[in-house]
Amino acid sequence: MSAKAQKVWRFAGINFDHMHMGDLLRMVHEHPAAEIAGVCDADPARMRDAIQGFGIPKKGVFTDVAECLARARPDVVILCPATALHADYVERVAPSGAHMLVEKPFAANLADADRMIAAVKGRGQRLMINWPLRWYPCHMTAHRLLREGVIGYLQEVHYYDGNRGPLRHGADKVETEPGPKAASWWYHREKGGGSMLDYLGYGVTLGTWFHGGAAPIEVTAVMDEPSGLEVDEHSITVCRYACGLSKFETRWGTFTDPWTHQPQPKCGFVLKGTRGTISSYDYEATIRLQNEECREGRDVPVDEIRSPYRNPVEYLIHCLDKGKDVEGPLSPAMARVGQRIVDAAYRSAKAKRTLPY
Repeated sequence: MSAKAQKVWRFAGINFDHMHMGDLLRMVHEHPAAEIAGVCDADPARMRDAIQGFGIPKKGVFTDVAECLARARPDVVILCPATALHADYVERVAPSGAHMLVEKPFAANLADADRMIAAVKGRGQRLMINWPLRWYPCHMTAHRLLREGVIGYLQEVHYYDGNRGPLRHGADKVETEPGPKAASWWYHREKGGGSMLDYLGYGVTLGTWFHGGAAPIEVTAVMDEPSGLEVDEHSITVCRYACGLSKFETRWGTFTDPWTHQPQPKCGFVLKGTRGTISSYDYEATIRLQNEECREGRDVPVDEIRSPYRNPVEYLIHCLDKGKDVEGPLSPAMARVGQRIVDAAYRSAKAKRTLPY
């Protein structure tokens, strides 16, 4: 094994707005070539579970970003701030030279996404946007079969996803008692709240992956307007591609969470090709394949996913060890296509008309 492959990568987790910080730090904690060099948040209470759960020493706990970067000296920074703050944090971290793993969504808008891309341009830094759905074996299997031509050329992507609401669970999907919505950044427009900004990026970015990188021609969207809330809890977006129409639906307020019991409609994707269909639902151990060889359809076991493609931390370390760029929906280039669709959808919903991509 080369000296480069033996490197232990130092990670710092900065800003705990998003509950997925706990999940990502656990992946670092469990990786043999990674260590948690520091954690940072202006509110020490939000770091308490991570400090205790991963045995982070006092010298690795910070409330100031600059101090964390200077003293922890991370090779990689995990960023989980509110969506509207993604660009600010990437610009603060970029001068340190650290690579960055930004938890979904990419940004609050395309201008912020472009700020993030510009902040690392020419620095040799990796900027990876983590979409947890990317790591689900069902969706990875669906993508493989699609690329192998099992259902012909893709014509339609149908996406429905969400959960009971962001206040009902914390890190590692631990259930919590929801507090008042108005007190949470998830329900503030200026902080990037709402189901559309939370979940549409998933659908359209992985949708771009399924579509082989193709972008739509135009976008039509509608979102609900819940009484007393600044943001939506339900949105539907239709994209017109050269090959046909695709639909992407987001929902805070499903009857059950998909990681415990799949709600109806089921959360996940349905792909319709010229010679068949695939249904790929979150967390399920099989996908449903229908094609010319089996018109009645059959269940196909999901692929066994092996290292380094099981989670974002081991994949990013693999890319760094091998000197490779991150690919697919994790890359800023593909995520930017998704962000542009999200922007068009948000504007379409507000304008109540179809808009060009």
